[in-house]
Amino acid sequence: MFDILVFLFNNYFHAGAYPDTAVLSKQLSTAGFDSRDISQALSWLGGLEPIDNARSAVTRSGGFRIFTGMELASLTPQARGFLMFLENACGIGGLQRELIIERVLALDEPAVDLDKVKLIALMVLWNQNKTPDALVLTELVSSREDHYLH
Repeated sequence: MFDILVFLFNNYFHAGAYPDTAVLSKQLSTAGFDSRDISQALSWLGGLEPIDNARSAVTRSGGFRIFTGMELASLTPQARGFLMFLENACGIGGLQRELIIERVLALDEPAVDLDKVKLIALMVLWNQNKTPDALVLTELVSSREDHYLH
């Protein structure tokens, strides 16, 4: 499924949106993706909800987030730290953080690593037509290996 999300990001990010599900399903099938993976990815994408500005403004607080046992098991320590970085850098708000965590849990994977959380965060922001600032975007599109290449 992550291959499909990467495909969507690479092919539609600059356009600002991806086509409706029927067209997208045909395009993904033509690109060689398995129908089961396409169905799973489209279902996962359906769980992304736009957050309006009024609701996102309410979430700015001085509190902190405690992860549940299931969330601790589903997110690697690096992924949890990155979510905290994103929120502190004003790359995401509290509701966006919760949507990212919810989409991680919807994957039904034992532990989601940093690169996958970055992709999920990109998909959440993209779906909400939010463009992060240049430094946050650089962090989102870079993989761990990129940091070690000098």
